[in-house]
Amino acid sequence: MGERIVVAMSGGVDSSVAAALLVEQGCEVIGISMQTWDHNADRTFGSCCSPRDLADARQVAHNLGIPHYLLNFEEHFESEVVNYFVAEYLRGRTPNPCVVCNQKVKFDTLLLRARMLGADKVATGHYARLLGGDGDRLRVARGRDRAKDQSYFLFNLSQEQLAHTLFPIGEFTKEEVRAAAARHRLPVANKPESQEICFIPDDDYAEFVRQRAPEAADRAGDIVDSDGKVLGRHRGYPYYTVGQRRGLQVSSRDPLYVLEIDSNRNRLVVGKNEELLHSVCVVDQVRWMLIPELDGEREASVQIRHRHGGSPAILRSGPGSDEVTVSFHTPQRAITPGQAAVFYEGDEILGGGWIQTILR
Repeated sequence: MGERIVVAMSGGVDSSVAAALLVEQGCEVIGISMQTWDHNADRTFGSCCSPRDLADARQVAHNLGIPHYLLNFEEHFESEVVNYFVAEYLRGRTPNPCVVCNQKVKFDTLLLRARMLGADKVATGHYARLLGGDGDRLRVARGRDRAKDQSYFLFNLSQEQLAHTLFPIGEFTKEEVRAAAARHRLPVANKPESQEICFIPDDDYAEFVRQRAPEAADRAGDIVDSDGKVLGRHRGYPYYTVGQRRGLQVSSRDPLYVLEIDSNRNRLVVGKNEELLHSVCVVDQVRWMLIPELDGEREASVQIRHRHGGSPAILRSGPGSDEVTVSFHTPQRAITPGQAAVFYEGDEILGGGWIQTILR
């Protein structure tokens, strides 16, 4: 047998094919599925780690002839991901739990478990490519299938984590992955995808936050325009996000959008669509991947949400600082505090961090 590798198997076609490709290459593959949440059978959750998904992962492992283990990560997931998710909404920010889960669960805790099984690497079904090595800094590049690229979610992985990571389907398109699944006769070859967050029932983020923190979530406040004029009342700011139009229940001649969530004063600032355009933001907790740090200015393409295509900008920072000022060449719509801003040079991740403030 070849190198022993643990594959994080979610029960979807991507991680299943990642396992199949490594088996085909002669690796000794061990499948691990993570139980991160107690899914109630009478609610609809995003497709990841649900009972059906775990059963699919088990069946795929059986078909491939590899061992499969189910590990309970619920307590760790609650502490690192769910609590962060709720806390960000209560701060008036829009969280990105998938990034945090990748760093603190999939590529941190899972690697520790893999080593207990005698494996030195963890493979996942991300559409991303790993570059470098042999003395060079390791870095993540976009997957070959740009429509499915998931490198954005991986910007904060450390060099230590990357040294023990594999992305077997990074050079594949989605069509090629499904074809490989069919060739290996995997039962998930035609399984549909889900974009919802795995622990949010019925895709209802606000209700989830309300159940966790009802007094904070249901605290009504003012809806004001950019001049501070009161236009109406909101039901609780965690029910809203920057760029939102529906549900404001404010009469206006022009459509109004959420421009800012002011958690300190418990109010929403709303305005016209063009008021959502901004050119400068501050990104904090920056982690560099392509370089050790930034001292001065550097051009990059900056992606401010998963479905954002990236836009040219100038990055400015000083030595030892974990903050970067991002100045876009053209204004961007709905730059949202709490979301990740990922810096690219070509297809490679230069670095990234969390959007802290928008400079108006």
